[in-house]
Amino acid sequence: MNVKNLPKISMALVAGLISTTAFAQVNRESTIEGTTPLGPTLEYRTWSFGVNAGVLNQSNIFGFNRGGFDKLEHNVGYSAYIKKQLSPSFGLKAQYLGGKIGGKNENAAATAVSEFETKTPWSAALSGEWTMANTNWRLANSIIKPYVAIGLGVLNFETTTTVAGNKTTADSKSKLYVPVDAGFKFAIAKGVNIDLGYQLNWANQRFDGVTGGQYKNDLFSYAHAGLEFAIGSRQKPYLGNSNPVATLVNDVNAKYDQIKAERDALIASNKALQNQMQTLSNELADDDGDGVANKFDKCPNTPSGTKVDGAGCPLPEMKNETKVIEKIVVTEEDKKVVDEAIKNLEFDLGKSTIRARSHASLDRVAALLIEKNFSLKLAGHTDNTGSMQTNLRLSKERAEAVKAFLVSKGANASRIEATGYGPNQPIASNATAAGRQENRRVEFTLY
Repeated sequence: MNVKNLPKISMALVAGLISTTAFAQVNRESTIEGTTPLGPTLEYRTWSFGVNAGVLNQSNIFGFNRGGFDKLEHNVGYSAYIKKQLSPSFGLKAQYLGGKIGGKNENAAATAVSEFETKTPWSAALSGEWTMANTNWRLANSIIKPYVAIGLGVLNFETTTTVAGNKTTADSKSKLYVPVDAGFKFAIAKGVNIDLGYQLNWANQRFDGVTGGQYKNDLFSYAHAGLEFAIGSRQKPYLGNSNPVATLVNDVNAKYDQIKAERDALIASNKALQNQMQTLSNELADDDGDGVANKFDKCPNTPSGTKVDGAGCPLPEMKNETKVIEKIVVTEEDKKVVDEAIKNLEFDLGKSTIRARSHASLDRVAALLIEKNFSLKLAGHTDNTGSMQTNLRLSKERAEAVKAFLVSKGANASRIEATGYGPNQPIASNATAAGRQENRRVEFTLY
C-alpha cells in the first residue's frame, strides 16, 4: 500500500465513524431493551463474531522498537475473530490475523539487512477483552465502548530479506506472539457494533530477518476497522453492549417516578374525599342543637333546651292538664292510608325533594295523624349504589323531608320520628334494577 493513500483511508474511517455514531443515537435503547437489572445471561446473546481490515506496519505510532527500519511500507491486513462474552465487561476471543509487513533501513551497512518483507499466512491467538464502559454506571449504556485486550497466540510467517541487493527467503516458521489491542466499539443496533482498534504484536526476533539486535522481540502494528455481530436470537440484546449497573439505575428511577405518580394520585384522591366529608358535615350540622339540621331548620338559633317541631321551630307551651290516656287502635283502613302513601311516595333523583304527585297521599296521612293522634316512625332506606356516607345522608334527609311535610300540614312533630338507615336494611337484592328500586323507600310505622 502506498503511503499517499493513508490520508484518504483516514478520512473514510472518520466519515464512517460520524455516520454510524449519528445512526446509533436513534438505536441506543435497542441495545438494552428487553432485559432486567442484573438479570441472568439467558436474557442476552453471549457469542459474537467480528471481521475487520486495516493497515499492517513494522513500526508503531509510538516510534519504538523499529530496529532501524524507519522507512515503512503500509500493507493491508485482515482479521476475524469469534468471542464468548462471560460478563458485560469481560470476554474471551479467538482471533485470526493475516497479511504482510515490510520495511526499509536506508542507513543499513553493506552487509546488513536493508529491506525485509514478511508474509503472515495465518495466526491464531486467544485474548481476554475488557470493555471498560460496562463497569461505569455513569456511562448509562453508552453507545461508545472503549476496550483493551491482551492474549497469546501462534504466528506463522515467512520472511524475505534484502542484503546488498540480494533477496533471500527464509523457511516458514510458526512462533509464539503476544497481541495487545485497544480501541472503541460503537453500538449501532441491538447486537451490531462498529469496531475501531489499534493492535501491537510482539513477535519472534526473526520476524524481520534480523537477529541479535538491540531488541529481544520484533514488533508490528495493526490499525483496523470492522464490524462485530452478535450470534443468536435478534429479540435478545448483546451482553457486551449492556451495562447492568446503569440498567439498574434506570430501572430504579423509572419505578420511583411510577410510585411518586401513584402517591400524588392518592393524595389528590384523599383531598377530594376530605372535601366531600366536609361538605357532608356542613349539610348535617345543627348549630343550635335542637335536633333539626341547619338545612331543614326554619327557625335557627333556637335557645338550648327548647322543644321544637320538625321544622326546628318552638312548639307551643302545653298547659298542665290531666288527660285520659286512651288506647290507640290502628285499623285496617288506617293501614291502607299509610300503604298508599308509601306506594305513591317519590323523590327527585338523588335528592330529598318530594315530587308533587306524592302530596295527596301524604295529606291523608297528615289528616290521619291529626285526627287520631297517632305516633309515626319514618325509616329512610336506599340501595347500595354510591358511597355509604352519601346513602346514609340521603336516607336521613328523605325521612326528614317527609316529617317536615307532615308537620307543615299540622301533624304533631313530637310524635314523628325520622331515621335514616342507608343501604343497611335491604328488602330485596341489589343485584337487579327491580331489587334496587324496592330498596329505595321510606317506611311508615303507625303506633
